[in-house]
Amino acid sequence: MKAMSVAKLKAEFSKVLADVRRGERIGVVYGRAKEPVAMIVPYGPETVGKREIGFLDGKVTIEFTDGYEMTEGEFLGDDA
Repeated sequence: MKAMSVAKLKAEFSKVLADVRRGERIGVVYGRAKEPVAMIVPYGPETVGKREIGFLDGKVTIEFTDGYEMTEGEFLGDDA
């Protein structure tokens, strides 16, 4: 991964985009301290892996207090 300042990024933007299209990741740093502020990465489809069901089985204990109530919509995040 390369890191470059905002000024250098502005001056070489077309070259940077060509590098990114080839798969390179570019870190953008800002100020005298060269603080990392952004990352330019190649665009691609998001990959979401399959989630294993029950991977915490036997490792976690969940307890609900008396009077605890939750609607199905709240559980699913449908209620706002």
